[in-house]
Amino acid sequence: ADMEAQLAMTRAQRVRAAMYPETVEDRSLLITTQLEGQQTNVQRLAEPSQMLKSAIVHLINYQDDAELATRAIPELTKLLNDEDPVVVSKAAMIVNQLSKKEASRRALMQSPQIVAAVVRTMQSTSDLDTARCTTSILHNLSHHREGLLSIFKSGGIPALVRMLSSPVESVLFYAITTLHNLLLYQEGAKMAVRLADGLQKMVPLLNKNNPKFLAITTDCLQLLAYGNQESKLIILANGGPQALVQIMRSYNYEKLLWTTSRVLKVLSVCPSNKPAIVEAGGMQALGKHLTSSSPRLVQNCLWTLRNLSDVATKQEGLDGVLKILVNQLSSDDVNVLTCATGTLSNLTCNNSKNKTLVTQSNGVEALIHTILRAGDKEDITEPAVCALRHLTSRHPEAEMAQNSVRLNYGIPAIVKLLNQPNQWPLVKATIGLIRNLALCPANHAPLQEAAVIPRLVQLLVKAHQDAQRHVAAGTQQPYTDGVKMEEIVEGCTGALHILARDPMNRMEIFRLNTIPLFVQV
Repeated sequence: ADMEAQLAMTRAQRVRAAMYPETVEDRSLLITTQLEGQQTNVQRLAEPSQMLKSAIVHLINYQDDAELATRAIPELTKLLNDEDPVVVSKAAMIVNQLSKKEASRRALMQSPQIVAAVVRTMQSTSDLDTARCTTSILHNLSHHREGLLSIFKSGGIPALVRMLSSPVESVLFYAITTLHNLLLYQEGAKMAVRLADGLQKMVPLLNKNNPKFLAITTDCLQLLAYGNQESKLIILANGGPQALVQIMRSYNYEKLLWTTSRVLKVLSVCPSNKPAIVEAGGMQALGKHLTSSSPRLVQNCLWTLRNLSDVATKQEGLDGVLKILVNQLSSDDVNVLTCATGTLSNLTCNNSKNKTLVTQSNGVEALIHTILRAGDKEDITEPAVCALRHLTSRHPEAEMAQNSVRLNYGIPAIVKLLNQPNQWPLVKATIGLIRNLALCPANHAPLQEAAVIPRLVQLLVKAHQDAQRHVAAGTQQPYTDGVKMEEIVEGCTGALHILARDPMNRMEIFRLNTIPLFVQV
């Protein structure tokens, strides 16, 4: 009962202690109901009030910071423009401190005069500390839309580009990060960076060795080069492809590899950059990352390899890449299949060594399964058929490939591709593949069973009539989806010619009343 009375008497003190702990002089005099390691009810109830109090304290400080900064800005602007470098340096340090707190930072952003003074000081100072403070200020402001706009309007972009020549690592880091924020979020920044020769300054920075710095620099290059041919050519002229390939070869920091592969992907659609990337060893460097655990990196490397592959048919050292691409054909991802088939098609074109390697790596079987699974996706079926066409002719394992198509039940699926509404490029590639398959006598019976001869004759008649119409009208023969009807006529005639080596096929061709047509052709 005595204890109860004491607790009742000290209740007000305990509430005050929980809500306003700083008002209690000696906590040891307080009786507590607290159990070891647990909050009392009063303490629990006091928590929101503590949070509110701390918010009010922050608000008062915020007001103080903002008002102080607003009052100090005109004076600081004057000091930044002073002729004495020591005065300027001290002023820059103070402004840098202000730019680190949110309230005073907002006040700085709202003063075009002080931002202009910081920009002016940054590019005119020869003092390294002042350079570090001023680039740090702009970096802090660049995390806000309003700050970006004030830097942009104060001519900050040419000044920051100039700072990219600084020997001080921290200055470089602040400058490139600020430019990166401007390129991402400030309208007009890309044009301003290009006009200030920013690319010419950025490309040499690719030789630095800080992965995080390089990730930001490469992202700047991607933002500037995307959709801008002139920027791509400037990157090329400054040795960009070689430096980017070197990064892909040397680092394992995923973000850097991803940003670098994005730049290479953008450059890989530029006819001038393509050979430079390939000659720098780009195919091999990109191939290194096809087995990465990062899907976004693999995706970029695949697209870039596909874009480059038509100028890489003479490259050595791609055995590993070719084997990985064959394995990728088992993927369910449409993008992966589009890239893998496209790259295999290009790399097996007129390259006997690559054809043999892909054939020996079960490439034929993998390509047939891809065609069977692709359905009507011609972005996949056309390059897959082209790759099979390459594998079935003019290399030591061509006969093995011709047999492999039959043994993997590919013939019915391939003949089916001759049916329209398939596009002419796919039909043309399929005719060429059938011609190669017909070179193997064991394929004649399954080809005949798949009704290839009537289909080829039908296509021949249609293409010949189209071609004749234009001859009669005296008009230039147009391309249909990039294919001339004369090419279809030639392809069908060539395939039927080889199929006619088989007596049964000869009879069928004769029965279809084709002799008058062959005479005309």
